[in-house]
Amino acid sequence: MNTGSDEPGEVAVTSDETGPAGKPDEAGPDGPDRAGASENGLGSKAPEFVKARRMLHLSWQVGVFVVGLAVVVAGVIMLPLPGPGWVVIFGGMAIWATEFVWAQLVLRWTKRKVTEAAQKALDPKVRRRNITLTVIGLVIVAVLVGIYVSRFGVVMPWKIKDQ
Repeated sequence: MNTGSDEPGEVAVTSDETGPAGKPDEAGPDGPDRAGASENGLGSKAPEFVKARRMLHLSWQVGVFVVGLAVVVAGVIMLPLPGPGWVVIFGGMAIWATEFVWAQLVLRWTKRKVTEAAQKALDPKVRRRNITLTVIGLVIVAVLVGIYVSRFGVVMPWKIKDQ
C-alpha cells in the first residue's frame, strides 16, 4: 500500500506515475512496462475491481485463456469437419484479445491483411483475371459434361430397369 491511499487495494498516484496529459498511467497490476499499451487501446479489458486485485486478475486471465483455448481447439477440430472452423478460431482469438496484448496485435494484423486482400480482390485487373479464369473453368466443365452425356446418355435414377 502506497502512502496517501485510504483503502487497502488502492494505489496512490504520485507525480512520476502520471502520463503526458497529467492523467495517471493505466499500468495495471502488471507494472509500468504495460503503461504504453493503454495509449494504443491495448491491454486488459477486465473490470476495474478485477484489475485492482492481483490474484483475482491472475485467475481472470487464466479463465479467459482456458475459455479462449477451448474455442480455438473447437475451431481447429472444425477445420476438417463440417463447421465454421476459421470463424470459431478467430472468435477464440477475440476472447483472448480481451485480456492479452499479443492476441490483440494478432487480431489487428489479421484484420489489416484481410482488408488488404479485399481491396486487392476489388482491383479491376484482378477481377477481370478472376472472371476470365472462372469462365474458362466453366467451359471446361461444360465440355466434360457434354462428353459424358454423349457417351453414356442421361438416365434418370427412377427409370433404371431392374435386372
